[in-house]
Amino acid sequence: MTDQVTAAESDNSDIPGKVTSASRTTLSHIMTHNDTNLLGTVHGGVIMKLVDDAAGAVAGRHSGGPAVTASMDEMAFLEPVRVGDLVHVKAQVNWTGRTSMEVGVRVLAERWNESAPPTQVGSAYLVFAAVDADGKPRRVPPVLPETERDKRRYQEAQIRRTHRLARRRAIKELREQRAAEGFED
Repeated sequence: MTDQVTAAESDNSDIPGKVTSASRTTLSHIMTHNDTNLLGTVHGGVIMKLVDDAAGAVAGRHSGGPAVTASMDEMAFLEPVRVGDLVHVKAQVNWTGRTSMEVGVRVLAERWNESAPPTQVGSAYLVFAAVDADGKPRRVPPVLPETERDKRRYQEAQIRRTHRLARRRAIKELREQRAAEGFED
């Protein structure tokens, strides 16, 4: 649904842009025993859901309506999260195309009963597609990076998009080649 349009995708010049900070958000959640895996730490799927929730809120805010998760490029778990940790999920739009947005997410954790600063425990990049009431793609406002960090994130997001598209093309070509050679998958 997303990332299949050429360079023309980023031409949203008739839609007013939105600055990065306009849709940036933080969701916080305290981890309980209901969130644990068999090792007694917080299950990665619980963290991934929080990441998707925060990213979805940001994508909806930026696009001004519904947005659906199209892909998760990367989810890095840097440290385990424990019961009693207060988890903060910080998300922002890094890049926009015509109908899609890359949202970057940082996951921080701190002990609920300590005053030590939060530790980064994870990060992720997700691609969202803005959709209308019929589930069809709709255009999104361009993101306007405000800081040098925002500009770096925008440039890195363009690199990730290029790699995503190249990977999809290579896989498609390989499958077509194998089909032409008579291999069934």
